[in-house]
Amino acid sequence: MKLMYAPAKSLTLCFVIFFGVVASAQDSNFSGVSSWIALDAPTGHEHLATDAIQEQFDGWSRDRTGNLTKTIGDGRPHRVVACGLDSFSYAVSQITDDGYLRLHRIGSGSRHPLWDQAHAGQQLRILTRSGPLVGVTAIANGHFAAQHREETAIITQNDLWLDVGAASASEVAEMGIQLLDPVLRHIPAWSYANELAGPRAGARVGCAAVMAAAEAGVNGAGSTSYVLSTQQVFGWVGLGAALRWLPALNELVIVAPGESAHRNEEVTEVGTRLDSRLTSRNIASIRIISPRVADAGALMERIDYAAAEELLATLVNTIDPSASIPAWLPAPGQAGVLNAESSRWGQSQNASRLQEIEQWLDQLAERSAVPGHEGPIRSFVYNGLPQWARDTAQTDDMGNMWVEFGPVGETTVFVAHMDEVGYQIASIDPDGTVNLDRLGGVVTPAWEGQPSLLQLDSGYGPLSAAESPQLRGVFLSRDNPIQKQPEQVRAWYGLNAEQLASMGVEPGMGVTGYKEGHRMGAYRYSSRSLDDRVGTTALLLAIQNIDPATLDHRVVFAWSVREEGGLRGASELASRMGMRTRRVYSIDTFVSSDTPLESPHFAYAPLGSGPVLRSIENAGMAIPYELDRNRAIAADANIAVQIGLTQGSTDGTGFTFYGAPNAGLSWPGRYSHSPAEIADLRDVEGLIRLIQAMAEAPLDVN
Repeated sequence: MKLMYAPAKSLTLCFVIFFGVVASAQDSNFSGVSSWIALDAPTGHEHLATDAIQEQFDGWSRDRTGNLTKTIGDGRPHRVVACGLDSFSYAVSQITDDGYLRLHRIGSGSRHPLWDQAHAGQQLRILTRSGPLVGVTAIANGHFAAQHREETAIITQNDLWLDVGAASASEVAEMGIQLLDPVLRHIPAWSYANELAGPRAGARVGCAAVMAAAEAGVNGAGSTSYVLSTQQVFGWVGLGAALRWLPALNELVIVAPGESAHRNEEVTEVGTRLDSRLTSRNIASIRIISPRVADAGALMERIDYAAAEELLATLVNTIDPSASIPAWLPAPGQAGVLNAESSRWGQSQNASRLQEIEQWLDQLAERSAVPGHEGPIRSFVYNGLPQWARDTAQTDDMGNMWVEFGPVGETTVFVAHMDEVGYQIASIDPDGTVNLDRLGGVVTPAWEGQPSLLQLDSGYGPLSAAESPQLRGVFLSRDNPIQKQPEQVRAWYGLNAEQLASMGVEPGMGVTGYKEGHRMGAYRYSSRSLDDRVGTTALLLAIQNIDPATLDHRVVFAWSVREEGGLRGASELASRMGMRTRRVYSIDTFVSSDTPLESPHFAYAPLGSGPVLRSIENAGMAIPYELDRNRAIAADANIAVQIGLTQGSTDGTGFTFYGAPNAGLSWPGRYSHSPAEIADLRDVEGLIRLIQAMAEAPLDVN
């Protein structure tokens, strides 16, 4: 079947329709509330947020502890209205000789049992003095599950290793990272349906309410001092210090972090060391107000917009029952969300080529395509092919795509897969809870309690959506876990089953998580789905460098579907062309033990040392003749390669039963099947040249 594709973006209208349904149910202030959850304000480093607040909003003064205060009105009674601005975070506690960072909580942090585990295998942000950088926390390779079967304990802060793309402590220093730099999870403001979610969502909505009331000038009789306090994690240390510089107060209103039920009560004590400070002030009234949240203390703590509105109304009515409820205000933007340029390129002579590869990966890696829903990747690859290849590209009923070129005869096949590990909807409960089945070897602890994206595409094969709209939500988190692995993974999109059905959601649809591609350090690149977006990219860039007229044999470049969990797309390709295939090369990850969590006794291929001839795997091996031939071709092309054995199997397996040797052309990758996958761009550049060299080499039939 000849493949025909219009350029991408063919479902833009569908995207608008799906998301318009949700947005119409939200107040116009919804995004403004959500922006407060994403503010960077680690404990002790709240200036990262307060600098921006002072720049945007007038009348706020900062004291020596970093609290921001704004007083409205005059005289008595004097009331103080305070929230805690700081976020749970880690500090860099050690920089190892081989360039990893160890982390320790700042203060006691969240009491949620999965807080630390929710940071394993994820992108984190290191807030250096010169700007934020992205790193990823190590997690056991998904392909090495057998080696980690006995590791059932829930991950703690002592298990966190932060990989910043450095190979030594000196490289870490060159990046501007220092001991004690704060570190927190790298996720955007997250909202969906009528809910907001994120770290300390309730506390941040509380500060948004304090800011809205302060900027609206809400004040009853006397005066009101609004305080965005620091170091709440240490038991309201900032608030205690702020009281030193404020006039004597009669009333104290604390907008506290979220709880399982809305709270609005007068108390005699707060329950922290702040109480001794309050006793000495002889305060007549202390009131605590907190919003109602779900999954309190979890990474993706959730708050309904109605609960946020209830909090704001309660706060305003407490200060001045006659005042109107003000509008929410968006949080100020912060400078340098990511300081990518500080992660400078190394001394490579191919920096421009590496930058080009990075740009292609940015576009491919950030698209979602679980098995059976590869349309977004297939469309992008097709539109990225040179014109001669687009003119001859073909697809089959499963959705595999391939390009044949060179003289007709025995064929050399190169195949990379377009899908990624993820989930599909198994069933939907009446309340809207979505029950999921795994697709491929997903590292489930790295997905639980994270942002979620539902791929609104029910099509399979070549007709699956070229641009798949997505519905935001969260992967739910267990309340009382007893081991690392969840027995079941579920998701929530803020809608019940009937509402989901009205939006076309049905069993079989794909579910992934939010992801971003980022360069780390001089050469490293991180994103979920590098398996096999790197292979897909390498095959696409290699074909751009090949002149079909120069070949003396037939070559097929194929992009397969449904590799994860069964190699099904490639098996269909093998049944179609296996009888005429001389040899096959699988373009896929070499899952390397070059991580701090794996034994180096097998699969050790250091990142940055070149592409890998994947010579032995679970499903087969490159026989000595083929391995020697491949090494010779690489040497003739002046390409440094590594060789090795790793676990897993690849798309070429099905071809071996037709007598075609299968050899993997790979790049060494860390943290397979997790959101923290890493490749080295130098290895990818070498892989592209290696594919071209193998394609242009004589067939050498024996």
